[in-house]
Amino acid sequence: MTDCGCDKAKQELEEFLHNELTPEQCGDIREHLANCDDCSAEHLVGITLTTKVKEACQEKAPDELRSLVLGAISTLDAR
Repeated sequence: MTDCGCDKAKQELEEFLHNELTPEQCGDIREHLANCDDCSAEHLVGITLTTKVKEACQEKAPDELRSLVLGAISTLDAR
């Protein structure tokens, strides 16, 4: 593996966070993050944001709202 450099690491950080890269690409970025404080800090921000968004998306709509939305969808499907 080779250090991919800051430009490539930052360009592919989002895909890296979501495990959308090949194992080789991930290894290159991991190697770079291990040696670059700036990119490591950006990676930590990405992890934090991803975690917070996932947590926020766990909230469920109230049953009454869910029923209204599902009813509206059923009405549209029946047309």
